[in-house]
Amino acid sequence: MARRVPGTRSAWHHDRPAGREEMSDVYDLHIDTDVTVQLNDCCKEDAQAVFDVLDRVYRLEDTTPNPQAATGPAPTVWTATFDTAGGRHEEVGPVHLTAPVGVTLNGGYRAVDEVEKVLATGFDIQSLQAVSGDQETEARLLLASR
Repeated sequence: MARRVPGTRSAWHHDRPAGREEMSDVYDLHIDTDVTVQLNDCCKEDAQAVFDVLDRVYRLEDTTPNPQAATGPAPTVWTATFDTAGGRHEEVGPVHLTAPVGVTLNGGYRAVDEVEKVLATGFDIQSLQAVSGDQETEARLLLASR
C-alpha cells in the first residue's frame, strides 16, 4: 500500500514534492482562467481605459508593446492577457470612451463570461458574435461609454 509522504501532494504523486507542478499542470490551470483581450482600431486612451478596468479586477499576464498607429489599410490592435483567477477584484464604475471600441475575448467559457460581466459594469456592451469550440470560446463585443 502506498503511504503518503509528508510534503507531497497525494499518494500517487509521492515522487513529486508539493508546490512542484509539472508544466502540463501549470498549463491546465491557466487554460481555463486566462482570457486574451484584443481591442480593435481604437486610440491609445480608449485602449488604456478598457485595460485599466480589467487590470483593477484581474491580474495582467501579458500585453503587447504600444503598437504604432496604423499607416494605410492595417488597423491598430491592442492585445493583453488577463488571469481571471488572480488580481485585486476591485469595484468598477462607468468609464468614458472617446468612440466605440471593438473587443474580441478568447479563452475558457467561464473566464470569458466573467470578463464580459466586468466589462458590462464599466461600459455599455453590444454582443456582436460568439464562436464556440471544444474548450474555448471567442466573443466579439462593441463597447461604448455609459
